[in-house]
Amino acid sequence: MQQLVSVELFFLLAHIFSMAFGLAGLLIVLPNAEFISHLSSFGQTLFQLGMSGGGVIYIIFGAIAVSIYAYRTLGLKPWLAFMLPAVFLSLGSELLGTSTGFPFGNYGYLNGLGYKIAGLVPFTIPLSWFYLGFAAYVLARAGLKVAENSQSWGRQLGAIALGSLLLTSWDFVLDPAMSQTISPFWVWYQPGAFFGMPYSNFAGWFGTGVVFMSIAAFLWQKLPLPALRELNFPLGIYLSNFAFAGIMSVGSGFLVPTALGLIVGVFPALILWWQGQKM
Repeated sequence: MQQLVSVELFFLLAHIFSMAFGLAGLLIVLPNAEFISHLSSFGQTLFQLGMSGGGVIYIIFGAIAVSIYAYRTLGLKPWLAFMLPAVFLSLGSELLGTSTGFPFGNYGYLNGLGYKIAGLVPFTIPLSWFYLGFAAYVLARAGLKVAENSQSWGRQLGAIALGSLLLTSWDFVLDPAMSQTISPFWVWYQPGAFFGMPYSNFAGWFGTGVVFMSIAAFLWQKLPLPALRELNFPLGIYLSNFAFAGIMSVGSGFLVPTALGLIVGVFPALILWWQGQKM
C-alpha cells in the first residue's frame, strides 16, 4: 500500500509540475518571441513539445493520480462506479455540445488537447471531468458526512449539488483564459455575456456534474464505503487546478471570474475539507 501512496504522490507532483510548466510557456515565453529566438535548439524543441503536448500530459497525470487515490482509499468498484459514468456522460455532453450547441453553447475545440473523438472532442476532456469531478464530489461528501449518514437523502442531494457547484466554479475561472489566451484551446463561435461565455455554459457544466454524480451516488449507495479522512489529496487536486486556471485568467485580465471562483469554489472547498476531517 505504501508503494501506491508513493506512486500516487509522484503523479500528483508530475501533474502540478506540468501545469506550472504550461503556465510559464503560455504567460511568459509565448508572448515574448525574442525570448524564444534566444533559446538553444534543445530549448526550442522542449518548448515546442511542451506547447503541443503539455495540455495532454497534465490531464493524463491528473487522471492517473486520482485513479490511484480512488482505488487505494475506496477500492476498485467505487473507483470505476465514479469514473465510468463521469467519463462517458461528460463525453456525451461534450459531443452533443460541439455538434448542436446544447447544453453549453456554440463552441468548438482547437488543437492542443490531443486526439479528437469523432473529430470534435479531445480524448483528454472527459478525463478532466472525471478527476476534477471526483475531487469535488469527495470533498462535498466528506464535508457533509454522507458516509456516516448514508440514509440521509438530504445529505446525499447536498453532496451532489455542492460537488457540481465546485466543479462549475472551476470553469468560471478556466474558460475565459483557455478560450481567449494567446494560444486558445477552444473557441466560442457565439460569444456570450459573461466575459465571452454564454450563461448556458455554466448550466451545462452544473447539469452534467449533477447527472454523473447522481449516478455515482446511487452506485456508491450499494457499496461499503469508508468515511474518508484523507482529504489533503482531493483538496490538492482541486486547489492546484484552480490555481492553474486562476493564474492564467488573472494574467489575461479576467479578475471578476477569478474572484467569483474563489467565492463559490475555493472557500467552500476549504470549509468542506475542514469539516470532513473533524471526527
